[in-house]
Amino acid sequence: MSGHSKWANIKHKKGKADALRGSITTKISREITVAAKLGGGDPTGNMRLKLALQKAKENNIPKDNIQRAIQKGLGTLEGSNYEEMMYEGYGPGGVAVLMDIMTDNRNRTAADIRHLFSKYGGNLGESGCVSWMFKNKGLFVINKDSGVNEEELMLLALEAGAEDFKSEDDQFEIITAPEDFERIQQLLEENSIQVEITELTMLPDTTIALAGPDADKMLKLMEALEMHDDVQEVYANFDISEDLMQ
Repeated sequence: MSGHSKWANIKHKKGKADALRGSITTKISREITVAAKLGGGDPTGNMRLKLALQKAKENNIPKDNIQRAIQKGLGTLEGSNYEEMMYEGYGPGGVAVLMDIMTDNRNRTAADIRHLFSKYGGNLGESGCVSWMFKNKGLFVINKDSGVNEEELMLLALEAGAEDFKSEDDQFEIITAPEDFERIQQLLEENSIQVEITELTMLPDTTIALAGPDADKMLKLMEALEMHDDVQEVYANFDISEDLMQ
């Protein structure tokens, strides 16, 4: 858990850096298009679109880009036909890696991802090889320096039906079942609690501690996968010390 959340924090901060701007914009625009295609253009009844629009706002994506992405999903503008799939593999040290893929050319994407795994000491696996190690969950991360009281936050979360509450380093984590995600998100907003990370994600059942060369290669693999336009999300079950993560 801690490894996932540490990486989520680093990704959250890096996502706002100019070096990743093009990649972030492409990924979020694709997600908006597919969310609108599958669930319609109204975020009120489309949680996937609501979360994609939230990411777009956090990353300062222009409203025109957002509107075009929605129109492509609704079919009023021409756009690429994206396929969604999940890739699975093993990183350095036997770390389980799960990827949400969105592509208009699956052969190109498979070759690219296989190359990245090979480059950083891992290998792309067969369908089902690691997905059983992860569970679909809602995750809220609140920084401790936001001024929120730990006991009050824990009681609020657990009384609202959260599955777990954790105090990790400089942050609190609230873990929920997917069906409870929207209700707890609304409750946090109503109580003016500042949330650093809000996402539906895949959390690992167990983690693998990494250090030395394996830790270095694992972080490089994660970053390379994150930078690939066709990789929407990357989940992994590594745990690496705070110093190395930075």
